[in-house]
Amino acid sequence: MELIVISAPDIVTYEAQIINRLFGAGLQLFHLRKPGWDIGQCIDLLTQINQSYHHAIVCHQHHHLVEAFGMSRLHYTEKDRLKIDQLKLAVQANEGYLLSTSVHDVQVIPTLLHFEYTFLSPVFNSISKAGYQGMLPAGFCLGKSKPGPKVIALGGVDESNIEQIKRMNFDGAAVLGAIWQYPQQAISNFISIKKLAEQ
Repeated sequence: MELIVISAPDIVTYEAQIINRLFGAGLQLFHLRKPGWDIGQCIDLLTQINQSYHHAIVCHQHHHLVEAFGMSRLHYTEKDRLKIDQLKLAVQANEGYLLSTSVHDVQVIPTLLHFEYTFLSPVFNSISKAGYQGMLPAGFCLGKSKPGPKVIALGGVDESNIEQIKRMNFDGAAVLGAIWQYPQQAISNFISIKKLAEQ
């Protein structure tokens, strides 16, 4: 099962060093999501991340940075996806960009034709957002539609519920609060969750 890390939305002390260490510990995909940051702040963080990891970084804001940093992955929020021309998405996919998005409704998933994967959230009560409650009913199991993107569980994911996510038939899980709530434990927490995801 895939394990994706999403950045904390705010500034984290020694963030670039932690990100480099996460990649060194086996991280495959990192989502750079900083909704309140200007382009200069994003550039500053990216320049501190080892260049050999740039191909595995997914850009949420300032999409034009992907060319400057040798990246090829773009994320569209649900709001942005609903506004964008489908033709533009098709062109980006044909040009080799790998696209991801976010949904909050299972019914939408089969319509996401140009996307490699989508986050479905919130699966559990959020660790990083107070009052953001899990939406899935007890006994939920994801039905796979083909064609369709891979579906990644997001929201409240930590060591305690990885096995449940597997039983729900998700293709992977994304972690945010479990990594960044206590940055000094980010690497050890990631390694523990990664081991469970790979079992």
